[in-house]
Amino acid sequence: MIKLPDFPWDRLTPYKEVAQAHPDGIADLSIGTPVDSVPEVVRQALAAASDSPGYPQTHGTPGLRAAAAGWLARHHGVTVDPDNVLPVIGTKELVAWLPTLLDVRAGDRVIFPELAYPTYDVGARLAGAEPFASDGLVALGPERVPLVWVNSPSNPTGRVLPAGHLAKVVAWARERGAIVASDECYIGLGWEEQPVSILHPDVCGGSHEGLLAVHSLSKRSNLAGYRAGFVTGDPDLVAHLLEVRKHAGMIMPGPVQAAMTVALDDDAHAEEQRARYAARRSALRTALVSAGWRIEHSTAGLYLWASDGSGCWEQVRRLSESGILVAPGDFYGVAGKQHIRIAITATDERINAVVRRLQ
Repeated sequence: MIKLPDFPWDRLTPYKEVAQAHPDGIADLSIGTPVDSVPEVVRQALAAASDSPGYPQTHGTPGLRAAAAGWLARHHGVTVDPDNVLPVIGTKELVAWLPTLLDVRAGDRVIFPELAYPTYDVGARLAGAEPFASDGLVALGPERVPLVWVNSPSNPTGRVLPAGHLAKVVAWARERGAIVASDECYIGLGWEEQPVSILHPDVCGGSHEGLLAVHSLSKRSNLAGYRAGFVTGDPDLVAHLLEVRKHAGMIMPGPVQAAMTVALDDDAHAEEQRARYAARRSALRTALVSAGWRIEHSTAGLYLWASDGSGCWEQVRRLSESGILVAPGDFYGVAGKQHIRIAITATDERINAVVRRLQ
């Protein structure tokens, strides 16, 4: 049996119960799940494709792959061949299984940031490999490293890695034959800084060799419930992933492929959603700073990384007594033990409730 860490969110249950007892109800800013409606144009596409009795294509429809490539070109200056786009059943699935799909083996190290989404660690363990959290690659020396994760904008901190930093990671990895997987699920949500893809020419020099970029529609289009994402990059790596996924039956449902195609082609709904998040973020940030919290990084993405100088669980406890539930920073690594992660994905009404309570 593979030894996995306890599911971290279970530890929040007592604090959630305290927050739920607030007379005005809980304001849950912990997980960051979308709360706004799925865009009507996407729902119509799903419904129109609902009579789908046959098996869908693992590789995705040509229209879906073209839509993903078009979105990358329009918004991120990245050129990919649509044949090198592969839909995935939500990006958490890919993060968890990528080391296994890439034949990472026992004894290998999978590298990911010191403050990171817990599934990078879990994915390494599922492959029998060693999870290794580090923000510095030089210290690893000459040992074989098959896979390096980068995440910009970061979950949990909202930190953006500049093109020069990412280029150094790519150069380091190519010298050692390592694959770089870039989790870019929040790339469209730059606020004070604009994130750049690992596949941008300024980062990769125009070659996608050894690189994979992971993208999600969960936040851009409120499609967390649809499990809609894709991976693209090195043609050989994408072809390998496709072959394994064909054998394993890892296939996005056909109606979801149709809905995702329309979502990627339609920018209007994404801009409307981005404006909602911008307003919620501004209100929360102002209220938190006024109440004594310091916001660090958080220049992009859907979270505020905050600290008042006390331990993360003490901050969670005090906020829960005001009916506000947040995530403790140590969910994401020991470096987060004095921070909390605050999602900006609640409704306007709940965000306003948080602002009143902090005042």
